[in-house]
Amino acid sequence: MFEKVLIANRGEIALRIHRACREMGIRTVAVHSTADTDAMHVRLADEVVCIGPPQARESYLNKAAILSAATITGADAIHPGYGFLSENADFAQMVEEHGMVFIGPSPDHIRLMGDKITAKQAAKAAGLPVVPGSEGSIDTVEQALENGAAIGYPVLIKATAGGGGKGMKVARNAEEMVEAWKMARNEAKAAFGNGDVYMEKYLGRPRHIEIQILADNYGSVVHLGERDCSLQRKHQKVLEEAPSPALNADQREKIGQIACTAIAKLGYRNAGTIEFLFENGEFYFIEMNTRLQVEHPITEGITGIDLVREQIRIAAGAPLGYTQSEVRFAGHAIECRINAEDPQSFVPCPGRIEGYHSPGGLGVRVDSGLYSGYRIPPHYDSMIAKLIVHGNSRNEALMRLRRALGEYVIEGVKTTLPLHNRLVQDSDFVNGDYDIHWLERFVERNN
Repeated sequence: MFEKVLIANRGEIALRIHRACREMGIRTVAVHSTADTDAMHVRLADEVVCIGPPQARESYLNKAAILSAATITGADAIHPGYGFLSENADFAQMVEEHGMVFIGPSPDHIRLMGDKITAKQAAKAAGLPVVPGSEGSIDTVEQALENGAAIGYPVLIKATAGGGGKGMKVARNAEEMVEAWKMARNEAKAAFGNGDVYMEKYLGRPRHIEIQILADNYGSVVHLGERDCSLQRKHQKVLEEAPSPALNADQREKIGQIACTAIAKLGYRNAGTIEFLFENGEFYFIEMNTRLQVEHPITEGITGIDLVREQIRIAAGAPLGYTQSEVRFAGHAIECRINAEDPQSFVPCPGRIEGYHSPGGLGVRVDSGLYSGYRIPPHYDSMIAKLIVHGNSRNEALMRLRRALGEYVIEGVKTTLPLHNRLVQDSDFVNGDYDIHWLERFVERNN
């Protein structure tokens, strides 16, 4: 097992990784920008290295600075968390070349799944169902029109690199295609430095369902069930739950087996998430995330398996130690992402936390680095906390979530807590009747 792990991230996920390491008897190194000197993970880590100014490109995206910090502190391995360099194949390769272990998949698999076109081709070859779409990138207007006619409108034009809704446009007919294609390419180029786009059939009211998998270095693969991540605003997830209220037992078992078979064929290792759109009883692969997901705690809630601990064990060469039949699913879990944003305009609201009280009690978990007096820096993502609840049933989890939201106090900055309080009272959500477009309609109705 590793003796020392460097955590190449910040915020709640850095604290989450530190806690897993501490429980495993592993020392931690926290790297941080000058804006994060007072961050909780920095306060708790065994060793601390400042790697640069607030701008992410000069600190948390600075490969040389992170590798230097790992070298001078004698770290055995680097855990990238999510975001920043977590899906950067070049960084993963550099870590290995410097004689350390990257806690994640191989650079080759990160590369394969990092490009949406090659990922879709690999997924199809591995037996995953895919959304009908173009075979490769769409480089000309003529190609765009030809593919649109062949696939059938409406279609979705998507950037081959990146995510988060950047470089993504809908064309409902040939007249809209030219402008949508141009806008998607320009947006992708600006966001990712790569203007390549491809095309998929646009589904009307799908759910966003993802399967969590774990694979060791010896060919063993298990899935830890599905998460429903359909509640999104501008392609950013807001609330997730597991299991999905949209799936029956047969569908759940079928997609889990398909995912495990595909991962085994790919020879993948460590944690990963296969994401699907689900509509009219059919699954369609959209992408694979080769890292830990923000919403991993709800999977931990229903399985009792510590995903970060498993990532570290696999990276250290340990076998899974259990088979699919030994994975037990129990109850229901829901996660709310709490952002430092105006709950109506969604404008980021960084600033000083004047008062803080987190909810507690049976089945309640809060992943956050907040404390009274902490100043939220304006330089990074606005998510400041995750509220996770678990219950024996979905109804119990929902009632527990309402209670926990009522207890949560964050003073000094605006947050999205009021949005979640409204959301968990809505009859559509209570009945599990929603799709990936539902939340934006909900927000419009309530603003």
